[in-house]
Amino acid sequence: MKTSPAKFLKAVFPFLTVLLLWRLSVPFWNPGGILAIIPIFYYSFINPVAGFSLFAVLSCFLIDYKFDSLLFWTSIYCLFYAVNGFQSFVDLTRQKNDGVLVFMGFFGASALILSLMGFSFQNLIHVVWLILWSGILYIPFTAIAKRIKND
Repeated sequence: MKTSPAKFLKAVFPFLTVLLLWRLSVPFWNPGGILAIIPIFYYSFINPVAGFSLFAVLSCFLIDYKFDSLLFWTSIYCLFYAVNGFQSFVDLTRQKNDGVLVFMGFFGASALILSLMGFSFQNLIHVVWLILWSGILYIPFTAIAKRIKND
């Protein structure tokens, strides 16, 4: 049985984007590969992929390793995953605009908590920049992900 390249791309796209964004860390644009949170969030909560949650936990651990935050992103992800699993009031898979507001709340609150641990005005400005930058990049990422899913 042969697998078409399109099916293969659909299957590996979530995993490859996380690894690519984690690996492409640049101090100003993607410090510690933090932008890998975008596909981790999208493929865990908005458009869940089977078998992705364990990979997402491992990826959050890799972000923590590169970002030098002691299990912060891993614990925030696991906490959000648990809260999402236990509640039945909000269905994240049916959010408007592919869940950009939920992502901004998740990433924004987490990044602000992280910035308060080593508070300085420069650090706060950098965190606001990261929140805005990740929110801007979330929109084209979801468009590309939906396009790959539909092809």
